[in-house]
Amino acid sequence: DDAIWRLYSMTKPITGVAMMTLYEQGHFQLDDAVRRWIPEWKNMTVRESDPNGGARIVPAHRPPTIRDILTHTSGIGYGFENGDLVLGERNWLEGQDLASMAAMMGGWPLRFQPGQHWLYSHGMDIAARLVEIMSGLPYDEYLRTAIFEPLGMVDTDFWVPADKVDRFAANYGRNSRKELVLMDDPTKSAYLRKPKLFNGGGGLVGTTADYVRFVTMLASGGAVDGRRVLGRKTIELLATNHLEGDADMSALALPMGYGEVGFEGNGFGLTVAVSKGPGPAGVVGTKGAFMWGGAASTTFWVDPAEELGVVFMTQLMPSGTFNFPGQLRALVYGALL
Repeated sequence: DDAIWRLYSMTKPITGVAMMTLYEQGHFQLDDAVRRWIPEWKNMTVRESDPNGGARIVPAHRPPTIRDILTHTSGIGYGFENGDLVLGERNWLEGQDLASMAAMMGGWPLRFQPGQHWLYSHGMDIAARLVEIMSGLPYDEYLRTAIFEPLGMVDTDFWVPADKVDRFAANYGRNSRKELVLMDDPTKSAYLRKPKLFNGGGGLVGTTADYVRFVTMLASGGAVDGRRVLGRKTIELLATNHLEGDADMSALALPMGYGEVGFEGNGFGLTVAVSKGPGPAGVVGTKGAFMWGGAASTTFWVDPAEELGVVFMTQLMPSGTFNFPGQLRALVYGALL
């Protein structure tokens, strides 16, 4: 019950909540340009197809905003799918911290004009850097003081200390013969060392109990046991579809794009997908429920109408190996009276 899991992209909603605590303090508005805090994001450019063949670099029509980075519509992507932007270097993050990473990305052309498409991205890492700038604290320290300590999330962090290694789960993959293969030995894992870069998009580890506390806060209007993290209306803002025209993710996602939930029938809020209802999504559920998952097949969702929060943990990569979210929804909603 006290196993420590790699949360991977279930880190993203925690980053979203951290940003919204600063929103409540008046530090920013959603349509503020990122360049206000990160000067290297001035004069952004876009790499687009040239009608005469090849590609060309053109000025961005507008600067990427905080809303863009929190909704994966800024035009940045992830390194593994943006080799053309990082010269094929897959280990470009090695030796970086949030400050140097954010500055470096300001010098790269975007994949598309801000707001034009949806593409899974390093946006949450940029958000983590903004948290540092706005709060004046290292990202891990801000998460601890603003979220983890108020909620009693005692085992969530960016690394696993020596006295907790015996609780750190192994991480597995699946080979072509459908056999489990150990991918990350918990006794030798890179997670045993405190990182230089506090990855706001996928770096946290934590227990089921800790994440249940986080999800309970979201499902309960922002507070648990009298300890308030966010206001009820702020959570409504986070869990509103921010895609232009109330669009589906499927309408804006780039071809071959990836996300931790299905694109059909889901909009996207601030770091979470938002269901448009069981008809459009094709699965049992409620319009307005919001959700996300992680690369090791972890998943969660919050259904405000049913006062329901669900957390599922395992360690199996990639997350699309089995349709755990769909099966869980059938089981959970089928049990409601």
